[in-house]
Amino acid sequence: MTRNPDLDRQARAILVRNDRGGYTVPTNGLYPFQWNWDSAFVALGFATFDRARAWAEIETLVSAQWEDGMIPHIIFHQQDEGYFPGPDVWATGRTPPTSGITQPPVLATIVRALWEADGADPDCPRMQRLYRACLASHRWFHTYRDPLSNGLVMVTHNWETGRDNSSEWDDALARVDTSGVQPYQRRDTGHVDAAMRPEQQEYDRYVAILQFGRAAGWDHRAIADHGPFRMIDVGMSMELLRANRDLLALAEAQGDYPVAGELRARIVLSERGMKWLWNEDAGAFCSRDATTGESSGLVTNASFLAFYAGVGNAAQHARLIAALERMAQSARYLLPSLEKGSRAYDHRRYWRGPVWLVVSYMVAQGLAEQGHADWAERIRADSARLIETAGFYESFSPETGEGSGGPDFSWTAAMWLAWCGR
Repeated sequence: MTRNPDLDRQARAILVRNDRGGYTVPTNGLYPFQWNWDSAFVALGFATFDRARAWAEIETLVSAQWEDGMIPHIIFHQQDEGYFPGPDVWATGRTPPTSGITQPPVLATIVRALWEADGADPDCPRMQRLYRACLASHRWFHTYRDPLSNGLVMVTHNWETGRDNSSEWDDALARVDTSGVQPYQRRDTGHVDAAMRPEQQEYDRYVAILQFGRAAGWDHRAIADHGPFRMIDVGMSMELLRANRDLLALAEAQGDYPVAGELRARIVLSERGMKWLWNEDAGAFCSRDATTGESSGLVTNASFLAFYAGVGNAAQHARLIAALERMAQSARYLLPSLEKGSRAYDHRRYWRGPVWLVVSYMVAQGLAEQGHADWAERIRADSARLIETAGFYESFSPETGEGSGGPDFSWTAAMWLAWCGR
């Protein structure tokens, strides 16, 4: 593929325009703060033209890491009344203010990529500092978010998954009591079409879960043990396994052998635990309810992170490729966030169908590594065509290619620069 210089310039301009001085907002208006996994992927985009700025993005993110190791999902570096729920709602008592939950643990993977691109010097001070932050974050997951001791990741709020309103969470969310939720004013639907956002009853449940955490004083043990929402997320489980392997590479490079042994044990545990997420009827790895043990039975874009995590046997990989083939027949563009025909599928509504390029990037990377270069290239080419057709939107319809959510989106620009525009 020949690079498109005009789109390259547009993508760089978006990152520079969304730069708030050491951190990048996902898009102007809709998301006016720093988001955890957004910043990780944004760093890959900056790295294509400003390596120092790429490192700074992640350093700013981890500067708000909690003492227990959690890296929060939002950092409120400045006031902005255009977003709900803001720092006063979260009431975590942090400086700077943060949310009380986390997001997908992709950071160690990105740190390794930046470090290797800079020459893989084991004495690199920036890598060493971020290595320690990532290690503390991974230990936090292992301490507070592995209730079954099988190396999988439990989430206590659907926002932690990054796939906020995926149909995977519907049954668990339906059990959340919203009777104590007081009237509030959403801000998201003032920025984008409400048809692209979660519905009001869903949002009430999101707020109720937040209120539980706040009432618990953001005690992560109490929330993990007694919270109203407890799901084993297939996406975060796969991402943490991959990130543990990348953190292991950093540990070995520095000769940190005790940590390397610790990480190898966690990796083996997670590899074995993934078997529990396989759903034979669906032919895919699926999220499970930690309270009831029920599988979602849904094929989502996160199911294909099995390739990225390097798990699954030949028969399971064949079933996953068959699911990709079905998606390719029912969607004009890969990779939908939910298989068409699934319950509550909607090609325009947030994570109930639209294509999200950061997940597509991870899936394509995994497919290429596992010997499926043709599928990796199909996903890359489709991702590029979406940007060429619609622009740098937050997400895209897999059926029409229409952009959805926020425009001039930072991680979409980053994905163009670092991956699909190459």
